[in-house]
Amino acid sequence: MPRRVLLLVNHDKPEARESSERVAEVISTHGVLVATRPSAPGVGPGDAQGVDLAVVLGGDGTLLAQSRRFAPLGIPLLGVNFGKLGFMADFDVQSLTEQAPMIFGGDGRTFPAMHELAMLSIRVRREGSAEPIFDDIALNEALIAAGPPFRMITLSLGIDGHPGPTLSGDGLILSTPAGSTAYNLSAGGPIVSPGLAAIVITAIAAHTLSFRPIVVPDSTHVDVTIERANAPSPGHGSTLVLDGNVTCPLEQGDRVTVLRSGVSARFVRNPMGSYWQTLIGKLNWGQRPKLRLD
Repeated sequence: MPRRVLLLVNHDKPEARESSERVAEVISTHGVLVATRPSAPGVGPGDAQGVDLAVVLGGDGTLLAQSRRFAPLGIPLLGVNFGKLGFMADFDVQSLTEQAPMIFGGDGRTFPAMHELAMLSIRVRREGSAEPIFDDIALNEALIAAGPPFRMITLSLGIDGHPGPTLSGDGLILSTPAGSTAYNLSAGGPIVSPGLAAIVITAIAAHTLSFRPIVVPDSTHVDVTIERANAPSPGHGSTLVLDGNVTCPLEQGDRVTVLRSGVSARFVRNPMGSYWQTLIGKLNWGQRPKLRLD
């Protein structure tokens, strides 16, 4: 039975707009195109009713934004890369066209390659308040950033209710294995295989030589208390940032709780590739430096 497909297009990328008609034709040839929508400001549950798959034309950032919307609905995503890196969106138009019969004309139950990625649940409670002022999910990471005017902030960690270390620096990254190759990697954190059940905790420019990244089980509850923050004001202040997109201003005394979410993001992957090939081909994992003799 052909799959019912929702096509989401990032209109900020000219190449995605230009290719949307071709992709729509490929979907219609082998499956059922339910609708074509812009990827922003987003698609609500009503737009996705009865949909078996959402095809996203954009880059990794577009996929991250859509994962937060579609993971709670249980609808898998397929990314067609029109961004810079394409680490998550590992199809291009040609490979999608070649594999379209298997992807869109399947039996509605199985895909040629599929995996589920763990997500994080993040809540912020203000001092003196029992109810959270912020509650959302993230696929890559939760970042606590010092923010303008960029003075160091102080954070204290709690691990499963036990007191942890106190950190002074530019912030903290709490990452999923899938997000370990994003901001976490740039900040010196480890690459973690996406199949592992883990959370990575990595400091940003810690004012100490001893605060090293740590990997904990994804059953861990991590609490971060904001001991000192850059005061909030227009365009200023310490901030919680999810997947580089969703933000929440933070104040001194706020407590950020991070744990594994009850929902996972589902992705249709390119069966002709692999995670390890992506690490080598796109992140140059283990590659020797290229020497130029001018």
